[in-house]
Amino acid sequence: MLSLRDLADLVTKKLQEDLFVGAELYGKKDDGLYPCRVLKIVENGVGKMQYEVALLRENKKITENAILHGEDLVWKKTPFNRKILKSFIRESTCRSIPWVLHEKLAQKHGISTDLPEELRSKFFLQGGQLVNRTKKRKNENRNNVGEANGESGKSKRNKGETGKPDASKEENNQPEDEPVKYPIDDLLVKPGPDDPLFTDRPSPSRDFNVPMDCIGDLLMVWDFCSSFSRVLNLWPFSLEDFENAICHKDSNLVLIVETHSALLRILIKDDGEYSLALQNKKRKSKISLITWTEYVCDFLEMINVTELCSCMTTIKRGHYGLLDANAKLGILRELVCHALETDLIRGKLDDLIEQRRALGATVRGEALEYARKKREEKEQLKGESNGLVVKENSMESTGSNPHMAENGEENGDMVEEKYLFCNRSRKQLNGQSKKGEKQKLDPKVEAENITNSNEKEAQKQLTGEKKEDQEKKSKEKREQRKEYFKREMEKRSIRTNPLGKDRDYNRYWWFRRDGRIFVESSDSKQWGYYCAKEEVDALMSSLNPKGERERALQQQLEKFYPRISLELQKRSKDLAQKIALEEAVLRRSTRVRAPPRENPANAFLKYVNKWKED
Repeated sequence: MLSLRDLADLVTKKLQEDLFVGAELYGKKDDGLYPCRVLKIVENGVGKMQYEVALLRENKKITENAILHGEDLVWKKTPFNRKILKSFIRESTCRSIPWVLHEKLAQKHGISTDLPEELRSKFFLQGGQLVNRTKKRKNENRNNVGEANGESGKSKRNKGETGKPDASKEENNQPEDEPVKYPIDDLLVKPGPDDPLFTDRPSPSRDFNVPMDCIGDLLMVWDFCSSFSRVLNLWPFSLEDFENAICHKDSNLVLIVETHSALLRILIKDDGEYSLALQNKKRKSKISLITWTEYVCDFLEMINVTELCSCMTTIKRGHYGLLDANAKLGILRELVCHALETDLIRGKLDDLIEQRRALGATVRGEALEYARKKREEKEQLKGESNGLVVKENSMESTGSNPHMAENGEENGDMVEEKYLFCNRSRKQLNGQSKKGEKQKLDPKVEAENITNSNEKEAQKQLTGEKKEDQEKKSKEKREQRKEYFKREMEKRSIRTNPLGKDRDYNRYWWFRRDGRIFVESSDSKQWGYYCAKEEVDALMSSLNPKGERERALQQQLEKFYPRISLELQKRSKDLAQKIALEEAVLRRSTRVRAPPRENPANAFLKYVNKWKED
């Protein structure tokens, strides 16, 4: 039974062993190591796999083809890092050590849920749950011992007492319920008397223009284009505009043409399989409004997906707009998947990862520096207080032995004793005379002491106020720095992750550029969204923090709540303005020959790519 780290390492090792077509690695040939790409997997019948690879130059151009064994191929870098694999393992399993897959996931991929032979002696399945045999045996033994002790105690009480029966007999017979340690699995949570009043979960809106089964593709393509808009040289557009453009029947809609063209240009720049296919057909590298469909058809021929290849005849006739939304989004989905494998996008991802690491190192460095300063201040204050204590002790010791302060330590010699005796007598006389002077000067000294003490107190107050002001300013500065680093981290986000899941494994997504919270069912067949602040408040009030999934979801919603509510309020205002404009268009007087106002719902028709390459 492996730990999470060991399991992730094992999966990484397996993924490195299994090569696939299109994987870029280094190949050993003629005592040298050369960059190459896997073109074909060849089975030699002996059981060992051979791979037909294309040796590449620095500019990614193919020099020659070669057939190599698996041991002669070395990865540039691992396909997935350990962090991604760990999160994937956590999401896919419902129990750790031994790791148990979610039942729905196992059924979906045809994975057997039977226990392996090496685990059958230690575990067994009961009611769909994995139970440890040794733990259950220990619990049964503990219960049996408790029952035996209860019976012996009962018999002793019966022998010693002849009065009324003890009312606690029945209680001793019943096993005590152990308190449940929350959070636990959400499906095991039962309502309790101490639970707060949970609100009913609001039902999400489902008024999408595209079919329900392709909402996931719609969000994925739009999020990719928005996240990598600078690399793609594609001016960002809203999700609503993209959805309306997909449903529109115009074959040369600018938004659709520019989106396809930007993704195709990335594939051409990569000098990969698609670029070679274009070179064989002697296509020009420049994509225009007239020729873009030809490049799309070339891409569909290359990937050879049966469902999408059936659309080629319609596209070649110039009727791309007549394709259904599933086909349009299917083509864009495949383009995005191939674009993610290009060196340009991977290089951008590597840069973002390095920048995030640098920001994280800066944050940690500042936190350590602040902690060090605080520690030094505490040590300084401690040293000052210790110094004062030592000074007071020394003053007390010199006050108790005045002759020690005057003449130093005693040597024990007779001569020094005589001098000390004389000095003591003189000092006593001087002390008496000084006391008389002090008594005469008491009122003046007292007045001076009072003024001095008042001045010192005032200075202390001023220094205390200055320190408080400085602390407030430094605290504000630190908060500003934290907010700055958060913003910078969000700018360099690598991918959009779900906020979390509820008890029924429904996933909740929040896209910063849209504002709405999308709800995806556990089987990914149903989608919905919340677009009002009140709906989000009701959703948060309906979550039970006793469950593991709903507690994590609630924490994420609380973390992003200020930004979510701000985006939703802004969205509500924009929606109100759009409705007002539409009503104004409808109420326009026929007597006034003024040009009609633009309908905001048709904004996608006037899209212009301001970052288009020349």
